[in-house]
Amino acid sequence: MIRRMLRVMGDDAPTLRLLIALTVVGAVLQGVAFALLVPLIQALLEGDFSRLWLWIALEATILVVFSVLNYRTKMLGLSSSASLTLHLWQRLGDHIAKLPLGWFDAEKVGSVSRLASVGVFSVSGFPTQMLGMLINAFVTPAVVVALMFVFQWQLALVAAITAPLLWAAYQIAGAIVAAVDRRTHGANVRTANRLIEFAQTQPVLRAFGRTAQGHKLLDDALVAQRKADNTLIAWGGVVGDGIFRLTVQAAFTAILLTGIALTAGTTIGPVQLIALLILATRFVQPLMEGAAAGGAMRTVRNNLDRMDTVFGTSPLPEPMSAVSLGEPSVEFEDVRFGYDDREVLHDVSFTAAPRTMTALVGPSGSGKTTITRLVARFWDIGSGAVRIAGEDVRSMPVEHLMGQLSFVFQEVYLFSGTIRDNILMARSDATEDQLREAIRLARVDEITSRLPHGLDTPVGEGGSALSGGERQRVSIARAILKDAPIVLLDEATAALDAENEALVQDALNALTANRTLIVVAHRLQTIAAADQILFLEHGKIVERGAHDELIDVQGRYADFWRERSRARGWRLGTRG
Repeated sequence: MIRRMLRVMGDDAPTLRLLIALTVVGAVLQGVAFALLVPLIQALLEGDFSRLWLWIALEATILVVFSVLNYRTKMLGLSSSASLTLHLWQRLGDHIAKLPLGWFDAEKVGSVSRLASVGVFSVSGFPTQMLGMLINAFVTPAVVVALMFVFQWQLALVAAITAPLLWAAYQIAGAIVAAVDRRTHGANVRTANRLIEFAQTQPVLRAFGRTAQGHKLLDDALVAQRKADNTLIAWGGVVGDGIFRLTVQAAFTAILLTGIALTAGTTIGPVQLIALLILATRFVQPLMEGAAAGGAMRTVRNNLDRMDTVFGTSPLPEPMSAVSLGEPSVEFEDVRFGYDDREVLHDVSFTAAPRTMTALVGPSGSGKTTITRLVARFWDIGSGAVRIAGEDVRSMPVEHLMGQLSFVFQEVYLFSGTIRDNILMARSDATEDQLREAIRLARVDEITSRLPHGLDTPVGEGGSALSGGERQRVSIARAILKDAPIVLLDEATAALDAENEALVQDALNALTANRTLIVVAHRLQTIAAADQILFLEHGKIVERGAHDELIDVQGRYADFWRERSRARGWRLGTRG
């Protein structure tokens, strides 16, 4: 455990090593102070005051040294905890920022969120809260037993014999706590995800009369967490802790019975027995404190395991230097790709020529969105090649690759801040004129003109203060300001009202002008206007060509077009 903490501390490991050394010295001093109680009590009970004052002076000296040492240890512990907290946050942040975008799903985001908060504080509390108890639980009893051999070897031998049993009980108790903590962690992550979902979807839930009592997913998550917490208390707090404490009491009982037997056999006197039993209690007391820390130690170990899992996820390999790029084209060559051994794209090949529009069309689950994600290298493909401007995306540094791409997806997320802040995320060094031009082209000026604070209006968490169409226009303004040569667009106007759809479409027209566009198309006008249409089915391109060509073929695309055209003509009528 301590070796893992030293590895986690990194450059701050020498501070932790010094803390460990001082804590060990303090634990040894405690053991010596406890052992000196034997001759001190004997001198007191026998009335030998000359020896008594000598032992008192020694005890006082040890107490002063221990007090100074303890103060230094506490300060070092606080410093180590602060350094460890900062180090873990920085390391987690730096590593997560390098992970492939495809790694982030809802479960991992919830787990990392909990790990970066509860997990980090659990681990960083080790130097101040658990290290001392851990070392005292092993070092102090060992010193007491070693010095007990000086006064009464039979009692010391019994105490030494109980040590393996105590260690086994400690391991069993810790294993129980660790197993229950893993179950509790999973339940906590699921509950956190459901709570966020519940808060974010309140308009929908209320529209359908789904209150907190009626939201089954949240109810089930809360019930599961309550059961997991109860299990943690029952097994970790009662069973695990009880096993260790019972073993410690059994060890003390064995020492006590041995002492009584030795006294009955006149091997030792009553005065010495009293003194040795007091020393035996000091052998037991640190072990009891260690039992209290044992469960917390297992929780820390589990959190370290979770961190190791995150750190063990390798970023996608990338070169250090940028490459020279040609015209902004996108090419797929015999691309095969799958999730968890389930292949979803099969030998996909196409070329999106510079400054043309390629529309991806097909039924849900056919692989359209996956193609756009592979252009941005959310994951590495199984075989084949994905090229941008003639270069394999795997040969491009991430920043260089992302500099070639702008994204406009269906689900728009705006960060807490103002409209200005969210647009400037694309180019923090943009001039005011460039910002104003992006706002004009994206029709965001229509939004800001009716808001009292204009561009400095807060958007709320996730952009909740704006409507769906308004959020979409802000995201398009962000993409326009970035001015990347290739645009990946998941067209998202179907759920908008007519006015917002027209404004968003104007903004998209401004964004895509003179750029290479790959669009997951939903609007018939967009599909028909594409230079190239790729019709996908079951992860394969089954038809390709311009709109008129594919209509003439009378294949899958023609069927799709007729179905969508009929659906567009549906109207709600009145019942006669």
